[in-house]
Amino acid sequence: MTDERQLINNPLLATTGLPDFAAIQPEQIVPAVRHLLADVSARLTAIERELKPTWQGTIGRLEELDPPFEYGWKPVGHLFGVVNSDALRTAYETVLPEVVEFGLRASQSEPIYRTLKQLRDSSEWASLSPPQQRIITDRIKGAELSGIALTGDQRERFNAIEQELSQLATEFSNHVLDATKAFGLEITNPADTDGWPSNLRNLASRSWNAAHADATDKATPEAGPWRITLEAPLFTPFMEHCRNRDLREQLYRAFVTRASSGPLDNGPLINRILALRQEKSHLLGYHNFAEVSLARKMAPNVDAVRTMFRQLRDASWQAAVQDLEDIKTLKTSRGDTSELNVWDVGFWAERLREERYAYTDDELRPYFSFEKVLDGLFKLLTRLFGITVRQVTRGISVWHPDVRFYQVFDESGAQIASFFLDPFSRPENKRGGAWMDDCLGRRWIGEHLQLPVAHLVCNQTPPHGDTPSLMSFREVETLFHEMGHGLQHMLTRVDFADAAGINGIEWDAVELPSQFMENWCYHRPTLMSLTGHYQTGAPLPDALFEKIRAAKNYRAGSMMLRQLLFGMTDLTLHSDFDPSGSETPHDLNRRLSQQTSVLPLLPEDRSLCSFQHIFSGGYAAGYYSYKWAEILSADAFGAFEDVGLDNVEKVAATGRRFRDTVLALGGGQHPMDVFRAFRGREPQVDALLKHAGLKP
Repeated sequence: MTDERQLINNPLLATTGLPDFAAIQPEQIVPAVRHLLADVSARLTAIERELKPTWQGTIGRLEELDPPFEYGWKPVGHLFGVVNSDALRTAYETVLPEVVEFGLRASQSEPIYRTLKQLRDSSEWASLSPPQQRIITDRIKGAELSGIALTGDQRERFNAIEQELSQLATEFSNHVLDATKAFGLEITNPADTDGWPSNLRNLASRSWNAAHADATDKATPEAGPWRITLEAPLFTPFMEHCRNRDLREQLYRAFVTRASSGPLDNGPLINRILALRQEKSHLLGYHNFAEVSLARKMAPNVDAVRTMFRQLRDASWQAAVQDLEDIKTLKTSRGDTSELNVWDVGFWAERLREERYAYTDDELRPYFSFEKVLDGLFKLLTRLFGITVRQVTRGISVWHPDVRFYQVFDESGAQIASFFLDPFSRPENKRGGAWMDDCLGRRWIGEHLQLPVAHLVCNQTPPHGDTPSLMSFREVETLFHEMGHGLQHMLTRVDFADAAGINGIEWDAVELPSQFMENWCYHRPTLMSLTGHYQTGAPLPDALFEKIRAAKNYRAGSMMLRQLLFGMTDLTLHSDFDPSGSETPHDLNRRLSQQTSVLPLLPEDRSLCSFQHIFSGGYAAGYYSYKWAEILSADAFGAFEDVGLDNVEKVAATGRRFRDTVLALGGGQHPMDVFRAFRGREPQVDALLKHAGLKP
């Protein structure tokens, strides 16, 4: 029984305002979540008794169950990703099965399912708005995919599978985090740091100091020692700039075998996850999990996705072959006649990029200070969408001192949304990558309209001493990307929670605004507005801008094929693969790589063991969505190119149309209808190929 004392002033039981992140303690999680589950379970029982085949009698009542989870459970999941700890992990994993169990109960409620179908077939249906009809249709489909039609032993087995899959996803993610934290390549010989950019030296020395907190002598960027981890801000520049080939090999092998051995081995978990997903699909009456996934996506079927893969692969292969030949030619011309291996590609590709475009990340970073980039990004949002972003520095509870909070206002000066921004890498307790998540969604609560609140999370280079955060160009693109997701959450005009913002949008369309925003990083006036040397204030030199733009599609064929391998492996694992057969997931990945990798993978490559997107994220049988949505985003940006990117008035008008369709309509309409409303026609794959420089 819950100790009532643990519920007094428990921040997870709040019902208004912003979550009090700073006040949340691990020991408060279990009692609070169990209390809210008991409450919403009782409310669900009452709702089931009182259902009526009307909007207010179904969805209107069910929406009452969401706010307790927004305040009592979502903050827990968020903290799990950004300030992970043993105590938090234990609390999260303790109540996760109970949360999953309630979710299953709600989604498998036969009274709700029956009443929603009555509403769909009633005379009131025609009077409902398109977003309302979409919500009801999606709820019915969701119930069917949650096993509503199953009875007896089949229902019991389905629920057991869902519970186990949830636990396995958490375990998979924890293994990757722990394996990443456990590895460190320590370098003591200054000669091994020849050619390193200063930012890499700074991060690597800080990494060493963090791992040796008790050491009397501290590492310095100039003298070391240095410690390289598998986190992207260290791994990527090391592979591009380390001249010691043996060290590159050591780090690369560690990266592609992460979480693939010992107690952190995700290999058995992959097999179990795939087997359970397949069993779940069969229980639901589908041939495979890919069909289950696509049942709620924009792509009509598996064949349509494979057609896209073929089109993009065929357009990219020869370009990727030429990419590799160019690297080999440069390598030989520099006197290195050894065989080119996978751990050499990043290094020599960076040398070729420097030779062709004559700039380095180290040259760019001083011009992209975090504050300047943010200021330029916010000004772009004003130009395109008519919104204003203002920081709030007082009265906001955050989970880390680096976190900032902003409010968003429309052209009339009314506040319409807000967001938290957690920008910097913290490998000790924050998972890698970058993401946007909803904190609070737009919805009516009684007579009060709750405004949307977003989480924008990045892992960019942090400040160092007196030096501010100096961003790589890729980090700039990533910030723009996540802001695109945030805009779709924050600028929604749909008042029904299930279709507001990113909710209800088919997964393979949800990357449209994020990838769209990245294009502005190559628009001269926009990019220049992001720059200013952190010491002198000087703007980025014109010559450097021209090189950045010229380098935009550098190795585009290779990059396209890399993403296609991820997508093809994911789709095949969830469609044609037999988890009990003789071919392993790693065998399949290598087999498919023969179509997409000009340079073969290592035989011991186990990178699937750290593929969190599909084994612990939401991209199972959906990784193709990145490319599917990239076609949409490239074509959407084409609308701005058509009117002239420097035509201020027409760009502003086009931006407002993008705001009023893609960003405002959320999941209230089918994404193809939304795209047509903005572009006036259906999307074309050629737009992406042209943007990537793979087609004239």
